Amino acid sequence: MMPFAQRNRLWILTGLGSALIIAVFLSPFASPNPDGLDRVSKDLKFERNATENPLSHRLPFRHLFAEYSVKGVPAAIATPLAGLIGTLATFGLAWGIGKLATAANPPTNASADPADASPNPIDSEHP
Repeated sequence: MMPFAQRNRLWILTGLGSALIIAVFLSPFASPNPDGLDRVSKDLKFERNATENPLSHRLPFRHLFAEYSVKGVPAAIATPLAGLIGTLATFGLAWGIGKLATAANPPTNASADPADASPNPIDSEHP
């Protein structure tokens, strides 16, 4: 049986690999129709109530990634590149938060995987 840390690494790499494949190879096939919130705002006719200068327009790299693609690169790779960068940024943020959360709560001496734990001496005396 694989050690606990090795199994976790396998799951993480498999998940990241799957997300990257979807982001890079399937993103060019995304629907050109408006996304959910845009569609609802048009259907309910409140899109004109949007603010003139929303907070998202004040972000430093907003124009680089506008409309789910990277500006300044050929159109054929702009959307897949944005998917790659976005997926890696999201993974990195989640990884960092996870590392900070686990650093705040260090593991105890007990094994994290019950299969790796040694038998309790009390249990072995009484079958």
